[in-house]
Amino acid sequence: MIKLAPSLLAADFSQLGKDVKIVCDAGADFLHIDVMDGHFVPNISYGACVVKSLNNITTVPYDIHLMIANPDLYLKEFVTDKTAYITVHQEACAHLNRTINNIKEMGIKAGVSINPATPVSTLSEVLDLVDLVLVMSVNPGFGGQSFIENSLDKVKELKRIREEKGLEFKIEIDGGVNLDNISRVKAAGVDIAVAGSAVFKAKDIRKRIIDLKNA
Repeated sequence: MIKLAPSLLAADFSQLGKDVKIVCDAGADFLHIDVMDGHFVPNISYGACVVKSLNNITTVPYDIHLMIANPDLYLKEFVTDKTAYITVHQEACAHLNRTINNIKEMGIKAGVSINPATPVSTLSEVLDLVDLVLVMSVNPGFGGQSFIENSLDKVKELKRIREEKGLEFKIEIDGGVNLDNISRVKAAGVDIAVAGSAVFKAKDIRKRIIDLKNA
């Protein structure tokens, strides 16, 4: 069964704790936390203080996605007892190898994300180091966008490389995932699917999580 990481970006911020508790109780595997700085992406979301405020509410680990410039300056702020992954963007890191090692030295699994226009080949030198590769299936910065279909080609390529080289990184996809495409997402080789609007905008969040995981 595919693992599901509801994206906090689509939650109701006026009742954030309540929404987080609902998705945790409904069977979410991770809480996907999109941190945006208004520089790397054209929007601002929230920072480490908001993340840490959820520590006593969530019962599932954090999947932290740093869509920010100069991520090395802020890595430590997102290290909590709940943090499973910290993912940075290939496009934001001048020294990607060093950034990955910095994350792992803090005892956190390291992820690398690529934007829709970035080829998988840019990760060739770090795939043996990372624990997760996040394929963006929308252009980052805003929720509610439509799924970019050729993202699945990247997923298939990553799966092929993983099998050929005997690597163990997880494949995650983020953007536009919903009930209409999650079966194809899983079939392509995705291990973890991020879903924002498809979860938090549903009339019945609990049922939607169950339906997505079973689709």
